[in-house]
Amino acid sequence: MEGVNSAIVNLIAEKATVEYDSEKLSIGDIVVRVEKTGYQVPIGKTTLNIEGMTCAACSARVEKVLNRIQGVTNVNVNLALNKGTVEYVEGDLTIDDFKNAIKKAGYSVREEIDESIDREKEAREREINKLKYLFIISTLLSLPLFSAMFFHMAGVHNILSNGYFQLALATPVQFVIGYRFYKGAYHSLRGGGANMDVLVAMGTSAAYFYSIYNVIVGVPDYYFEASAVIITLILLGKLLEALAKGRTSEAIKRLMGLQAKTARIIKNGEEVDIPIEDVVVGDIIVVRPGEKIPVDGKIVEGNSSVDESMLTGESIPVDKKAGDEVIGATINKFGTFRFEATKIGKDTALAQIIKLVEDAQGSKAPVQRLADQISGVFVPAVVGISAITFLIWYLVGKDFTQALISAVAVLVIACPCALGLATPTAIMVGTGKGAENGILIKGGEHLERAHKINAIVLDKTGTITKGEPEVTDVIFFEYDEDEILRLSAIAEKNSEHPLGQAIVEKAKEKGMVLEDTEDFYAIPGHGIYALIEDKTIYIGNRKLMKDKAIEISHVEDKISELEDEGKTAMLISIDNKLSGIIAVADTVKEHSKEAIEGLMKLGIEVYMITGDNERTAKAIARQVGIDNVLAEVLPEHKAENIERIKGEGKVVGMVGDGINDAPALAAADTGFAIGTGTDVAMEAADITLIKGDLRDIVHAIELSRKTMRTIKQNLFWAFGYNTAGIPLAALGYLNPMIAGAAMAFSSVSVVSNSLRLKRFKVK
Repeated sequence: MEGVNSAIVNLIAEKATVEYDSEKLSIGDIVVRVEKTGYQVPIGKTTLNIEGMTCAACSARVEKVLNRIQGVTNVNVNLALNKGTVEYVEGDLTIDDFKNAIKKAGYSVREEIDESIDREKEAREREINKLKYLFIISTLLSLPLFSAMFFHMAGVHNILSNGYFQLALATPVQFVIGYRFYKGAYHSLRGGGANMDVLVAMGTSAAYFYSIYNVIVGVPDYYFEASAVIITLILLGKLLEALAKGRTSEAIKRLMGLQAKTARIIKNGEEVDIPIEDVVVGDIIVVRPGEKIPVDGKIVEGNSSVDESMLTGESIPVDKKAGDEVIGATINKFGTFRFEATKIGKDTALAQIIKLVEDAQGSKAPVQRLADQISGVFVPAVVGISAITFLIWYLVGKDFTQALISAVAVLVIACPCALGLATPTAIMVGTGKGAENGILIKGGEHLERAHKINAIVLDKTGTITKGEPEVTDVIFFEYDEDEILRLSAIAEKNSEHPLGQAIVEKAKEKGMVLEDTEDFYAIPGHGIYALIEDKTIYIGNRKLMKDKAIEISHVEDKISELEDEGKTAMLISIDNKLSGIIAVADTVKEHSKEAIEGLMKLGIEVYMITGDNERTAKAIARQVGIDNVLAEVLPEHKAENIERIKGEGKVVGMVGDGINDAPALAAADTGFAIGTGTDVAMEAADITLIKGDLRDIVHAIELSRKTMRTIKQNLFWAFGYNTAGIPLAALGYLNPMIAGAAMAFSSVSVVSNSLRLKRFKVK
């Protein structure tokens, strides 16, 4: 590779030592090259709780110091969650290396342990209570100062106008309640960056110390109220922001709340209640009616109906019997049963969903990188603009007081808090809302990319159709319909062919008793032979009938008609005479047509891809209203078709079952897996639709579009507000207190706008 000076690989130790030019390459580039060669570099991942970050400049600073550590491949710091995720090459690095780097940058940090949501809730409530307490004290001390300003303007002098009295009230606000801003500013500057705290500390200190100077020299113009009220208003903004941010992650809390707390296991022949954490794989667990199923497992005794709506969104309970799988956190409705635990802890379906949603909420959308880059240079630029504002007013306008007020207003109005919250809050609410509706979105980049989709490719089998053949028509020329079905089912009972099994299932549905055949053998590629009740029976295709010299020309039109409808016609002869036709088809899912209409209404071009012959494929496509059909495509060629459509300049979504469609899902701009959130489906796709309902593709794209609209609105207000506010403040049109209030409420408005996504409803 360009930039590598030497590479030594130790086969026994399974280690590579690489000397490289860090100007030309990163460790991430080397890892990618090793993986492309077909080998794996073990990558560790840890999540850290970071305290003390106040704006986007803070999160950018933490990302910068962590990225400098040799061996770190990826860093993602989320301001809204106060969390940092670090991916690193396993080996010499430890968690302490990351902690030390973050501490040196001026922030406190602890490794995230799988803690209960209650502890997380307690920590958030402690922070909210602390902010409430500080805000109340700050308000009580600031109100007299605020009142003094009006008395001063009215020419009324009383104790409130006394400079020393004002100094006594303003000092605790400035240094006790405002300590958090000084501390944050110190750590930020020591770490080599500048954040919101720097602006607040500089602005309020300028007003405070200039007022002290006036008290000492006896000039009765004080600005204590400006510094105290700015701190009070920013605290109010922080309090409202903390309350609102708590609501953005409600989806995770709701999912975690679904977990059962205890399990009733069989131990030494007795039923014993134990905490869910103590369940081990292989435990036999008893579940009674109305109880939550504690973990994932397989029923070994009994049967019941289980409400799986928390996972699938389907309100109708699902019948379960011995051998069926059950999922933790679903609710047992009627019978009592015993099951063997197969997945516990982080391996359960619910835990995987929670992890997927957490990872998505902590991820960054590409649009956020723009905000991060801007916020990185924003604070130094604002300090510069503030200094220029002061000099122009002082040197040109000869007005020190106005120069100071305008400079302070610039510092306060320009705080980039809203910028840092604009994207992550919307991503958190968007992905959380998706999870609530059975739409699992892997990350912010997938949520962003989905809104651009203008072409979507749907796999046929198991996606548009049910993936299970069903008998659609029974046509009889001799005997009656039931007798043709009964004899065919007895014959097919010994067959393993899916089409034959469809006939057997249909007969069982009708309650028919299926005896054994007197003789049976399969005729590969043609059909089957059976001897039933002394009747010679052949079931198969045209070739079989031709070989056995059975006349079928008179029903050729009927066979073609069935085939044009996407059905497979199975011909039945009894005693060498054509006696009936049974048509079997993979039937279209209930809501497929509605979903495809919904996609077309969104302006998306819809394609169907299948390995079926063109006649059958077009018949299914006609039923659901698709014009673009890609037929007779082998699984390994599906990805090539996706690439071809992308080559036409389209942004392509691919929908499949996530297993045999994995290459195509990976090739698409956005891959949608239809299914019940299995490991393979989650791995292959960017978005997993748990319910298997095609209408959720429409909902996922609508959610993506609404989230992106919200992010753009947030960024517009954050940028627009700062862009408009800075010149107004510099020109002297903004009082620092109004600037403080506007800055505080800009953050609240951005978070509140993101929370509007909670209203998103699946139609």
